[in-house]
Amino acid sequence: MSLFLQTALSFPVVLFSFLLCLAIVYWLSVAMGVLEVDLLDIDVNSAFEAEVGPPEGLAGLFNKWGLNGIPLTLILTLLFFFAWLVSYYAELVLLSALPLGLLRYPVGLLVASASVLISVPVIALLIRTLRPLFRKVGPTTHRSLLGQCVKVRTAKVTAAFGEATLEDGGAGLILHIRADEALGFKRGDLLVLIEYLENQNAYRVVSEQAFKGL
Repeated sequence: MSLFLQTALSFPVVLFSFLLCLAIVYWLSVAMGVLEVDLLDIDVNSAFEAEVGPPEGLAGLFNKWGLNGIPLTLILTLLFFFAWLVSYYAELVLLSALPLGLLRYPVGLLVASASVLISVPVIALLIRTLRPLFRKVGPTTHRSLLGQCVKVRTAKVTAAFGEATLEDGGAGLILHIRADEALGFKRGDLLVLIEYLENQNAYRVVSEQAFKGL
């Protein structure tokens, strides 16, 4: 255990250890309904569609690496995890045995960069498998979802925050929902989708009683 901690807290492994801890805290918050799955809200596929000509910047880089089609938060978590694994074993097997002295930091930065580059093709392969699970509902389907009943999965629902699950006969869909916070919707409540908010990629919801006019 002491060897594990010593290695995990050594440079450059400690960089990825810190980022991985942040990712774990984030996903725990998602599981408790405190944060949304796609907190960073960067839809790389949409960025591609909006580009005129070859995609540039972040969208172009993600497209080149095949890192698209799933939430950015999941991509980063996978990147942190695999980069941590590579750097951990590089430190355990190689760096710890070398008398680097002050060279540890420049060499460590090179190892950190190499760890990211080595991780990218592995992540791209995983994403290719996961991508079908995260395909967003197309424009023609948004209308067909209206009137459907969903179950709140976050601690609360506000005008800017909230998620719900919709049973579709398969793995289910996770949708962004919006409502006045004063309505007091909370985890486990059954609500009805009444309007698609295109600018937020979310649905306005009401209670089942309000929808039925009770």
